[in-house]
Amino acid sequence: MGANDAVYGAIILYLEEYYDLSCVIIGGAIIGLATSLSAFWSRSGQSYREHNSVMNAGDEGRLSQTLKSRATRVASIFLFCYVGAGGALGGWIVTFMRRERAGGEFESGVIATGFWTGIAAGRLILSFITPKLGEKLAVLMYIIIAVLCQHMFWLVPSFHVSSVFVALQGFFLGPLFPAVIAATTKALPLYLQVSAIGFSAAIAVGGDAALPFAIGSQAHAKGLGVLQPIITTALAMLLVLWLCFPRQGKRRMEGVISLLRPEELGKRWLIVDFDLIETGRHAIAKARGYYMGSITTNIS
Repeated sequence: MGANDAVYGAIILYLEEYYDLSCVIIGGAIIGLATSLSAFWSRSGQSYREHNSVMNAGDEGRLSQTLKSRATRVASIFLFCYVGAGGALGGWIVTFMRRERAGGEFESGVIATGFWTGIAAGRLILSFITPKLGEKLAVLMYIIIAVLCQHMFWLVPSFHVSSVFVALQGFFLGPLFPAVIAATTKALPLYLQVSAIGFSAAIAVGGDAALPFAIGSQAHAKGLGVLQPIITTALAMLLVLWLCFPRQGKRRMEGVISLLRPEELGKRWLIVDFDLIETGRHAIAKARGYYMGSITTNIS
């Protein structure tokens, strides 16, 4: 996605008519169709069912289980905010740089290209680092760095400084989508993974429509300066949501707790896992037990 949008931003100024871009989009769709058919030509519904015969529940039961999973819900809201923030920033950055940073038309267009190029480069380069750190720690670090870049972009009213930190922000936002998908598959049993990922991706597309529209409506009423606080709020929500993502150290498959394989653990530099909701529940239960114990002691 980042590479495609970077190319669009570079060539759109040279198109004679706006609808000429449709030819580029159609060409990309044809390439995607050809590569998908080539990759999955030997696959079929029967082969999928044979390899995933652990559960023979109906579609309604499987959908219900998918929606009841906290991993699915958190991943869906996370991707909604993530795709919405990326689409809003990539879509409004040209106008923002022209109005708020006094940039030229061509220079502002290059900034948008830099943002999407950063996303593509981040997904390519950081994909080698993410497995070493583990998705939980890596995504946490990427979000924090992206928030810092966003604050520099917001608080330093310089065209050149903004251009640098927009590209860096794209670089660290890039690997979040595949990392969240990978974390979701590790947190769910095999027979729920396809449904969960499909549901989360569908919700994410809604974010790409909702957040840019919200920024546009607010910008019409209050000015384009609302772009920065809205993007910052979306990134802060990503941080909170990721802290609430279920632990990956254990997952339930076929009714049995399955630990991560030793070879997976051996490839990591660090093993960090956390779950804010689970930690909060344990703290509340412990405090409640201590309180009830003290009451019992006082009564006796």
